Amino acid sequence: QVQLVESGGGLVQAGDSLRLSCAASGRTFSSYAMGWFRQAPGKEREFVAAITRRGGTTKYADSVKGRFAISRDNAKNTVYLQMNSLNPEDTAVYYCAARLSTTILTREYEYDYWGQGTQVTVSS
Repeated sequence: QVQLVESGGGLVQAGDSLRLSCAASGRTFSSYAMGWFRQAPGKEREFVAAITRRGGTTKYADSVKGRFAISRDNAKNTVYLQMNSLNPEDTAVYYCAARLSTTILTREYEYDYWGQGTQVTVSS
């Protein structure tokens, strides 16, 4: 089992950048595929970005492609989401997720473990 704790959210202005972190417990972090999802008020949770267990493959939602970057440091048991050129439509609670997997995972139901979320608010 793995526990996930997100951090790095906050209130920023349009055009600013933020880096989210997700720290994972356990000694087998490098066996887990990781993903970031977000949920805006009144909307369903949606996929943002994903990365394979060794970091060799990444995928992004079209809405964030070219602005966001997912990465991981297996030595630190941490996955990151660098968010640039933020706009008000990026306002949401951001969640990281994990699953033991050798492949990249982009669907919410594919993940077994979830963090509690971190709020990102972008003002115009």
